[in-house]
Amino acid sequence: MPDARKNGYIPKPLPGFESINRYWDRTRQMPAARLLPGEYYVSVQDELITTVLGSCISACIRDKVHRIGGMNHFMLPASADGRWGGNEGIAGSATRYGNYAMEHMINDILKHGGVRRNLEVKVFGGGRIIDGMGNVGNNNIAFIREYLRIEGLPLVGEDLGDIYPRKVVYLPSSGRVWVKRIKTLHKDALLWRERQYQRDIEKSPVGGSVELF
Repeated sequence: MPDARKNGYIPKPLPGFESINRYWDRTRQMPAARLLPGEYYVSVQDELITTVLGSCISACIRDKVHRIGGMNHFMLPASADGRWGGNEGIAGSATRYGNYAMEHMINDILKHGGVRRNLEVKVFGGGRIIDGMGNVGNNNIAFIREYLRIEGLPLVGEDLGDIYPRKVVYLPSSGRVWVKRIKTLHKDALLWRERQYQRDIEKSPVGGSVELF
């Protein structure tokens, strides 16, 4: 197999994840998968997963022994009626909700060799990026903490709340996470992009980067 760290080589994704936008990260010289709201991605290889969050939440989950993990990006804590909607795919309406986004991703991690007792979780997002938007971010934070408590999954790192959007970069094979707090982007633009699932969010100016975990 070609070396994923040489010549911009991007390995094939796991079956079912072909629709996820993947590219070569020139900064870290690694393949990467870029998530939009309502998507998630699981990898068994040495590759990054990245997204940009406003009031949304991303959970980064991995089997720390077998180095299998993934990230999701959900918009709302849970659906009111528990229904899946008309599209049950990875980027379908169901996975916009935290309850489904978590269940789907965990099941895929386990399906591809992960073991539940080895799982660890880091969570990000839930920012209050626009006044007058209510408690969307806080509701998402409350949901993810309660979900992890009920499921008995260990939370080993978080960066939640505050007023800033975030760019999150996750390396499941090692568990490392980098976060950039976005301070110069117009927040109404980010909100619009979250809702419209735009792919150009990474072009926005960002603040300094800090490796949190």
